[in-house]
Amino acid sequence: MDPYAALRFKEFNIFLLVRFAMVFAWSMQFIVIEWQVYSMTKDPLSLGIIGLMEVIPAVSMALFAGHIVDQTEKRNLLVKCIFGFSVISFGLFMLSWPSLDQKVDTGTILYGIYFLVFLGGIVRSFLGPTIFSLIALIVPKKIYPNAATWSSTTWQLASVLGPALAGFSISWIGVHWSMCLIFGFSVMALIALFQISKKPILNPKIGEPVFQSLREGLRFVFSTKAVFGALTLDMIAVLFGGAVALLPIFAQDILNVGSEGFGVLRAAPAVGAALTMLGSTRFPYIRMQGRNCCSPYSVLVSV
Repeated sequence: MDPYAALRFKEFNIFLLVRFAMVFAWSMQFIVIEWQVYSMTKDPLSLGIIGLMEVIPAVSMALFAGHIVDQTEKRNLLVKCIFGFSVISFGLFMLSWPSLDQKVDTGTILYGIYFLVFLGGIVRSFLGPTIFSLIALIVPKKIYPNAATWSSTTWQLASVLGPALAGFSISWIGVHWSMCLIFGFSVMALIALFQISKKPILNPKIGEPVFQSLREGLRFVFSTKAVFGALTLDMIAVLFGGAVALLPIFAQDILNVGSEGFGVLRAAPAVGAALTMLGSTRFPYIRMQGRNCCSPYSVLVSV
Protein backbone atom coordinates (compact mmCIF):
# COMPACT_ATOMS: atom_id res chain seq x y z
CA MET A 1 0.00 0.00 0.00
CA ASP A 2 1.11 3.55 -0.70
CA PRO A 3 2.57 4.83 2.62
CA TYR A 4 1.37 8.34 1.75
CA ALA A 5 -2.14 7.28 0.68
CA ALA A 6 -3.95 9.16 3.46
CA LEU A 7 -1.91 12.31 2.86
CA ARG A 8 -3.35 12.59 -0.65
CA PHE A 9 -6.65 13.73 0.91
CA LYS A 10 -6.67 17.47 1.63
CA GLU A 11 -9.08 17.23 4.56
CA PHE A 12 -6.92 14.59 6.23
CA ASN A 13 -3.89 16.90 6.04
CA ILE A 14 -5.97 19.61 7.71
CA PHE A 15 -7.07 17.07 10.31
CA LEU A 16 -3.43 16.24 11.10
CA LEU A 17 -2.70 19.94 11.56
CA VAL A 18 -5.67 20.26 13.92
CA ARG A 19 -4.67 17.19 15.91
CA PHE A 20 -1.05 18.25 16.18
CA ALA A 21 -2.02 21.73 17.36
CA MET A 22 -4.46 20.36 19.95
CA VAL A 23 -2.18 17.66 21.37
CA PHE A 24 0.73 20.09 21.38
CA ALA A 25 -1.31 22.75 23.17
CA TRP A 26 -2.88 20.32 25.64
CA SER A 27 0.39 18.65 26.63
CA MET A 28 2.13 22.02 26.84
CA GLN A 29 -0.68 23.47 28.95
CA PHE A 30 -0.59 20.63 31.46
CA ILE A 31 3.17 21.05 31.91
CA VAL A 32 2.86 24.79 32.47
CA ILE A 33 0.02 24.28 34.97
CA GLU A 34 2.00 21.69 36.94
CA TRP A 35 5.00 24.00 37.10
CA GLN A 36 2.97 27.05 38.12
CA VAL A 37 0.92 25.26 40.80
CA TYR A 38 3.93 23.62 42.43
CA SER A 39 5.86 26.90 42.29
CA MET A 40 2.93 28.57 44.08
CA THR A 41 2.37 25.94 46.76
CA LYS A 42 5.53 23.81 47.08
CA ASP A 43 3.07 21.10 48.12
CA PRO A 44 3.13 17.70 46.34
CA LEU A 45 -0.55 17.26 47.21
CA SER A 46 -1.42 20.15 44.88
CA LEU A 47 -0.07 18.13 41.95
CA GLY A 48 -2.30 15.23 42.94
CA ILE A 49 -5.31 17.54 43.08
CA ILE A 50 -4.60 18.71 39.53
CA GLY A 51 -4.72 15.13 38.29
CA LEU A 52 -7.84 14.45 40.36
CA MET A 53 -9.61 17.51 38.97
CA GLU A 54 -9.04 16.22 35.44
CA VAL A 55 -9.64 12.51 35.93
CA ILE A 56 -12.95 12.79 37.85
CA PRO A 57 -14.92 14.44 34.99
CA ALA A 58 -13.00 12.54 32.30
CA VAL A 59 -13.88 9.13 33.80
CA SER A 60 -17.40 9.96 34.94
CA MET A 61 -18.34 11.46 31.57
CA ALA A 62 -16.54 8.93 29.35
CA LEU A 63 -19.45 6.54 28.77
CA PHE A 64 -21.98 9.32 28.24
CA ALA A 65 -19.58 11.18 25.95
CA GLY A 66 -19.25 8.13 23.70
CA HIS A 67 -23.03 7.93 23.34
CA ILE A 68 -23.34 11.65 22.57
CA VAL A 69 -20.53 11.47 20.00
CA ASP A 70 -22.27 8.59 18.22
CA GLN A 71 -25.47 10.63 17.99
CA THR A 72 -23.89 13.93 16.87
CA GLU A 73 -22.29 15.38 13.76
CA LYS A 74 -18.56 14.99 14.38
CA ARG A 75 -17.05 18.13 12.83
CA ASN A 76 -19.30 20.53 14.71
CA LEU A 77 -18.83 18.62 17.95
CA LEU A 78 -15.06 18.88 17.56
CA VAL A 79 -15.47 22.63 16.94
CA LYS A 80 -17.29 22.90 20.27
CA CYS A 81 -14.58 20.88 22.04
CA ILE A 82 -11.75 23.03 20.69
CA PHE A 83 -13.71 26.20 21.44
CA GLY A 84 -14.16 24.99 25.01
CA PHE A 85 -10.44 24.30 25.28
CA SER A 86 -9.70 27.79 23.92
CA VAL A 87 -11.92 29.36 26.60
CA ILE A 88 -10.10 27.35 29.29
CA SER A 89 -6.71 28.34 27.89
CA PHE A 90 -7.71 32.00 27.89
CA GLY A 91 -8.90 31.66 31.48
CA LEU A 92 -5.54 30.19 32.52
CA PHE A 93 -3.81 32.99 30.63
CA MET A 94 -5.73 35.54 32.70
CA LEU A 95 -5.09 33.70 35.98
CA SER A 96 -1.34 33.69 35.28
CA TRP A 97 -1.19 37.48 34.84
CA PRO A 98 1.98 38.59 36.69
CA SER A 99 0.31 41.37 38.71
CA LEU A 100 -2.78 39.33 39.61
CA ASP A 101 -1.21 37.82 42.74
CA GLN A 102 -0.91 41.34 44.17
CA LYS A 103 -4.68 41.89 43.89
CA VAL A 104 -6.02 38.35 44.49
CA ASP A 105 -4.85 35.91 47.15
CA THR A 106 -3.01 32.75 46.09
CA GLY A 107 -5.79 30.46 47.27
CA THR A 108 -8.35 32.06 44.95
CA ILE A 109 -6.00 31.77 41.97
CA LEU A 110 -5.31 28.15 42.86
CA TYR A 111 -9.01 27.27 43.10
CA GLY A 112 -9.58 29.02 39.78
CA ILE A 113 -6.89 26.84 38.16
CA TYR A 114 -8.43 23.70 39.66
CA PHE A 115 -11.86 24.70 38.33
CA LEU A 116 -10.55 25.28 34.81
CA VAL A 117 -8.68 21.95 34.90
CA PHE A 118 -11.98 20.30 35.93
CA LEU A 119 -13.71 21.85 32.92
CA GLY A 120 -10.81 20.65 30.79
CA GLY A 121 -11.48 17.10 31.95
CA ILE A 122 -15.06 17.37 30.68
CA VAL A 123 -13.84 18.67 27.31
CA ARG A 124 -11.24 15.91 27.11
CA SER A 125 -13.86 13.19 27.61
CA PHE A 126 -15.53 14.36 24.38
CA LEU A 127 -12.41 15.30 22.44
CA GLY A 128 -10.87 11.83 22.18
CA PRO A 129 -13.85 9.86 20.80
CA THR A 130 -14.77 12.74 18.48
CA ILE A 131 -11.31 12.82 16.90
CA PHE A 132 -11.18 9.05 16.36
CA SER A 133 -14.69 9.04 14.87
CA LEU A 134 -13.88 11.90 12.50
CA ILE A 135 -10.88 10.12 10.95
CA ALA A 136 -13.11 7.33 9.63
CA LEU A 137 -15.35 9.89 7.93
CA ILE A 138 -12.51 11.78 6.23
CA VAL A 139 -10.71 8.95 4.42
CA PRO A 140 -12.08 5.85 2.62
CA LYS A 141 -12.33 2.67 4.65
CA LYS A 142 -9.46 0.93 2.85
CA ILE A 143 -7.16 3.88 3.65
CA TYR A 144 -8.07 3.96 7.35
CA PRO A 145 -5.09 1.86 8.62
CA ASN A 146 -2.68 4.21 6.88
CA ALA A 147 -4.56 7.24 8.20
CA ALA A 148 -4.49 5.82 11.74
CA THR A 149 -0.72 5.38 11.48
CA TRP A 150 -0.19 8.99 10.41
CA SER A 151 -2.57 10.18 13.13
CA SER A 152 -0.71 8.22 15.83
CA THR A 153 2.63 9.50 14.56
CA THR A 154 1.34 13.08 14.71
CA TRP A 155 0.11 12.49 18.26
CA GLN A 156 3.48 11.13 19.36
CA LEU A 157 5.37 14.00 17.74
CA ALA A 158 3.17 16.59 19.44
CA SER A 159 3.48 14.71 22.76
CA VAL A 160 7.26 14.96 22.53
CA LEU A 161 7.51 18.58 21.37
CA GLY A 162 4.76 20.01 23.61
CA PRO A 163 6.34 19.22 27.01
CA ALA A 164 9.84 20.05 25.77
CA LEU A 165 8.79 23.47 24.44
CA ALA A 166 6.74 24.12 27.57
CA GLY A 167 9.82 23.78 29.74
CA PHE A 168 11.89 26.10 27.59
CA SER A 169 9.08 28.62 27.11
CA ILE A 170 8.62 28.93 30.89
CA SER A 171 12.30 29.87 31.09
CA TRP A 172 12.28 32.16 28.04
CA ILE A 173 8.96 34.01 28.25
CA GLY A 174 7.47 32.96 31.58
CA VAL A 175 4.27 31.15 32.56
CA HIS A 176 1.93 33.96 31.49
CA TRP A 177 3.09 34.24 27.89
CA SER A 178 3.45 30.46 27.63
CA MET A 179 -0.28 30.31 28.33
CA CYS A 180 -0.79 32.91 25.59
CA LEU A 181 1.13 30.70 23.17
CA ILE A 182 -1.08 27.74 24.10
CA PHE A 183 -4.18 29.84 23.49
CA GLY A 184 -2.78 30.79 20.06
CA PHE A 185 -2.36 27.13 19.09
CA SER A 186 -5.93 26.35 20.10
CA VAL A 187 -7.27 29.24 18.03
CA MET A 188 -5.18 28.08 15.06
CA ALA A 189 -6.67 24.58 15.39
CA LEU A 190 -10.18 26.04 15.55
CA ILE A 191 -9.69 28.11 12.40
CA ALA A 192 -8.17 25.17 10.50
CA LEU A 193 -11.02 22.86 11.52
CA PHE A 194 -13.54 24.99 9.61
CA GLN A 195 -11.75 23.91 6.41
CA ILE A 196 -13.17 20.42 6.96
CA SER A 197 -16.75 19.96 5.79
CA LYS A 198 -19.55 18.60 7.95
CA LYS A 199 -19.87 14.82 7.91
CA PRO A 200 -23.01 12.66 7.81
CA ILE A 201 -24.14 10.82 10.93
CA LEU A 202 -23.85 7.13 10.06
CA ASN A 203 -25.11 5.72 13.35
CA PRO A 204 -28.18 3.53 12.58
CA LYS A 205 -29.40 3.89 16.18
CA ILE A 206 -30.11 7.61 16.23
CA GLY A 207 -32.33 8.44 19.18
CA GLU A 208 -31.43 5.31 21.13
CA PRO A 209 -31.86 5.85 24.91
CA VAL A 210 -28.54 6.58 26.56
CA PHE A 211 -28.76 3.87 29.22
CA GLN A 212 -29.67 1.23 26.65
CA SER A 213 -26.61 2.25 24.63
CA LEU A 214 -24.42 2.09 27.75
CA ARG A 215 -25.71 -1.39 28.65
CA GLU A 216 -24.93 -2.70 25.18
CA GLY A 217 -21.46 -1.17 25.24
CA LEU A 218 -20.62 -2.62 28.66
CA ARG A 219 -22.01 -6.02 27.65
CA PHE A 220 -19.78 -6.02 24.58
CA VAL A 221 -16.67 -5.06 26.57
CA PHE A 222 -17.14 -7.67 29.29
CA SER A 223 -18.08 -10.42 26.81
CA THR A 224 -15.10 -9.77 24.49
CA LYS A 225 -12.00 -10.97 26.33
CA ALA A 226 -9.52 -9.31 23.99
CA VAL A 227 -11.11 -5.88 24.43
CA PHE A 228 -11.59 -6.30 28.18
CA GLY A 229 -7.98 -7.45 28.64
CA ALA A 230 -6.59 -4.57 26.57
CA LEU A 231 -8.64 -1.98 28.50
CA THR A 232 -7.58 -3.46 31.85
CA LEU A 233 -3.91 -3.51 30.86
CA ASP A 234 -4.09 0.09 29.64
CA MET A 235 -5.86 1.22 32.82
CA ILE A 236 -3.19 -0.34 35.06
CA ALA A 237 -0.35 1.08 32.94
CA VAL A 238 -1.85 4.58 33.05
CA LEU A 239 -2.53 4.29 36.80
CA PHE A 240 1.07 3.47 37.70
CA GLY A 241 2.43 5.74 34.98
CA GLY A 242 0.90 8.73 36.80
CA ALA A 243 4.15 9.12 38.76
CA VAL A 244 5.26 11.60 36.07
CA ALA A 245 3.01 14.11 37.84
CA LEU A 246 5.73 14.33 40.51
CA LEU A 247 8.34 15.54 38.04
CA PRO A 248 8.03 19.24 39.05
CA ILE A 249 9.27 18.19 42.51
CA PHE A 250 12.25 16.39 41.02
CA ALA A 251 13.05 19.26 38.65
CA GLN A 252 12.81 22.02 41.27
CA ASP A 253 13.85 20.44 44.58
CA ILE A 254 15.90 17.31 43.82
CA LEU A 255 17.70 17.67 40.48
CA ASN A 256 17.65 21.48 40.39
CA VAL A 257 17.44 21.50 36.59
CA GLY A 258 14.90 24.31 36.24
CA SER A 259 12.01 24.54 33.82
CA GLU A 260 14.14 23.44 30.84
CA GLY A 261 15.10 20.22 32.57
CA PHE A 262 11.50 19.75 33.63
CA GLY A 263 10.37 19.94 30.00
CA VAL A 264 12.98 17.35 28.99
CA LEU A 265 11.95 15.04 31.84
CA ARG A 266 8.27 15.35 30.90
CA ALA A 267 9.00 14.69 27.22
CA ALA A 268 11.15 11.60 27.90
CA PRO A 269 8.27 9.05 28.17
CA ALA A 270 6.85 10.23 24.84
CA VAL A 271 10.30 9.97 23.26
CA GLY A 272 10.57 6.38 24.50
CA ALA A 273 7.10 5.60 23.15
CA ALA A 274 7.98 7.10 19.76
CA LEU A 275 11.22 5.08 19.54
CA THR A 276 9.37 1.92 20.49
CA MET A 277 6.72 2.64 17.86
CA LEU A 278 9.40 3.09 15.20
CA GLY A 279 11.14 -0.08 16.37
CA SER A 280 7.93 -2.08 16.18
CA THR A 281 7.52 -1.11 12.53
CA ARG A 282 10.91 -2.71 11.82
CA PHE A 283 10.53 -5.66 14.22
CA PRO A 284 6.78 -6.17 14.60
CA TYR A 285 5.30 -8.40 17.28
CA ILE A 286 3.61 -10.97 15.07
CA ARG A 287 2.95 -13.70 17.65
CA MET A 288 2.20 -13.74 21.38
CA GLN A 289 1.39 -10.03 21.56
CA GLY A 290 0.18 -10.22 25.15
CA ARG A 291 3.36 -11.87 26.36
CA ASN A 292 5.55 -9.44 24.44
CA CYS A 293 3.81 -6.29 25.67
CA CYS A 294 4.23 -7.44 29.27
CA SER A 295 7.82 -8.64 28.91
CA PRO A 296 10.56 -7.06 31.10
CA TYR A 297 11.94 -5.32 27.98
CA SER A 298 8.59 -3.69 27.24
CA VAL A 299 8.15 -2.61 30.85
CA LEU A 300 11.67 -1.13 30.85
CA VAL A 301 10.96 0.82 27.67
CA SER A 302 7.66 2.12 28.98
CA VAL A 303 9.29 3.31 32.21
